[in-house]
Amino acid sequence: MRVIGTAGHVDHGKSTLVRALTGIDPDRLKEEKAREMTIDLGFAHFDLPGVGEVSIIDVPGHRDFIENMLAGIGGIDAVLFVVAADEGIMPQTREHLAILDLLGIPAGVIALTKIDRVTDADWLELVKLDIAETTRGTILENAPLVPVSAKNKTGLDQLQAALRTTLAQIPVRPDRGSPRLSVDRVFSVSGFGTVVTGTVSDGCFTIGQEIELQPGGLRARIRGIQAHGQPRDSAEPGSRAALNLSGIEKRDVARGHLLTLPDRVQPTIRLDVQFRHLPDAPRPLRHNAEVKLFCGAAERMARVRLLNDESLPPGAAGWLQLILTEPMPLLKGDRFILRYPSPGTTIGGGTVIDTAPGKRWRRFRPEVINRLERLAQGDDPDREAFESAQQAMVRTLSGYHRAEPLRLGLSTEALRTRLKMERADFRVFLTRCIDQRVVQVARNGEIALPDHVIQFSATQAGAINRLLNAFSAAPYSPPSYKDSAAIVGEAVLRALIDRGDLVQVSTDVLFDARTFHELAEATRHILDHDGRISVKTLRDQFSTSRKYALALLEYFDQLRLTRRDGDDHVIGSGDWLALLDDDHLTG
Repeated sequence: MRVIGTAGHVDHGKSTLVRALTGIDPDRLKEEKAREMTIDLGFAHFDLPGVGEVSIIDVPGHRDFIENMLAGIGGIDAVLFVVAADEGIMPQTREHLAILDLLGIPAGVIALTKIDRVTDADWLELVKLDIAETTRGTILENAPLVPVSAKNKTGLDQLQAALRTTLAQIPVRPDRGSPRLSVDRVFSVSGFGTVVTGTVSDGCFTIGQEIELQPGGLRARIRGIQAHGQPRDSAEPGSRAALNLSGIEKRDVARGHLLTLPDRVQPTIRLDVQFRHLPDAPRPLRHNAEVKLFCGAAERMARVRLLNDESLPPGAAGWLQLILTEPMPLLKGDRFILRYPSPGTTIGGGTVIDTAPGKRWRRFRPEVINRLERLAQGDDPDREAFESAQQAMVRTLSGYHRAEPLRLGLSTEALRTRLKMERADFRVFLTRCIDQRVVQVARNGEIALPDHVIQFSATQAGAINRLLNAFSAAPYSPPSYKDSAAIVGEAVLRALIDRGDLVQVSTDVLFDARTFHELAEATRHILDHDGRISVKTLRDQFSTSRKYALALLEYFDQLRLTRRDGDDHVIGSGDWLALLDDDHLTG
């Protein structure tokens, strides 16, 4: 799937052209239809012969809504740059072009719209010359220019041909195994729950996958995926997708949130960047200036620290450290835009160099600038320190595994404390180690070496068999925690719980994994059928005692899978799919 975005002035006919190409009206808001102008992001799609599925993000053209435009334009493969033949280049058109250039959009096609309104050949030639002059030195310098009339349906075949040629020359988005989606829209669907949309980058999302929402770190699971209104098993890099999330409420998600795999991206309030100041910026950029930072679909207020300049004149480039007012999830290499907040003006943009500099750099330090230059070129000046910390972590975990062979691993906080690292530095360090497969995250969230597995002695294995046989003999009224520990020992029992062989639902109540799965499925079935469940209902269905039925339902309450309603329990907001799909529940 390919994604293109529109750009251009409000009166240049972007939405009308999108409707002519796709048959879909991208203006979805009542106010947009009443005012006949795009206010927020609009979406459409069509099949382009020779390319396949193409998504279109129609962005606002009016200067009052430029920040909505920024929320949708960053993840596109190419731009459909719209200029009206009867008006030519407008100031807002130039700002859109500057933004596209700063974001490094790979290529585009220029659509000269409303050609039916122009009968003066000399005027048309002047407009074309103005376009050529304006796009010189930008990503659109050599872009094809196609005259079209959405009203008369002329030039549309030629426009599709130009889009086909342009998109064919752009490399397919790489799959780096670490998918991200910057949320540009969130809504609820009755019977399904929370749905978010965005453009996928860096990897694939799949149904059933656990995801993390940043900033905030909330976890959810992908219940379903759609693209262009059709269900899909996965969302590939570069594709527009709608993800149905379970275990999270609509109020917990907003435009600009980032969906990733757990523990892959950490929010930051301090970052080092390479910045390019636009030549037509209104004034020099000064140290400690207040700006708005835009990246993906997110925006934050920030303060500028000029690291090597007293001030940065328009047209110059420099190194900045940005101090954000709120955390923002970013990665090295992300493109960004800076604007003055009032009056709203785009002043430049660039590339994120370091999302975890660790401290506020002192200004005018050659060693700081040298470090940033090396990072920008792909070198890592901190690699020696990283490798030393990595070796220390491996030694720490090796020692822990020898001392505690029945534990899956160390908690992240315990590991951080042993390595004597600051929390912000440790999060970045641990993420890199996980990505490089130096360590792994165990099923209980603890950190372990990749080859570590719990192994039991022959004596312990015999005791485990006796315990599991006792659970099989009375699956719905099994041995208590105390009785189980008496059979296998406390350490072995904790290992069985950590591995998922047994599920502990209260201080004293355990079930084997298969029985717990059966009880969970039965509880969900009763909730789906009756809308509520009582301790008595569960007790009678499985011929167990109140002790076990009550412990189980209270456990589901803790997971937000159910909630108390008088003497009954009704369905909650938690993720039943995640519970029932978890591998440990089937043994």
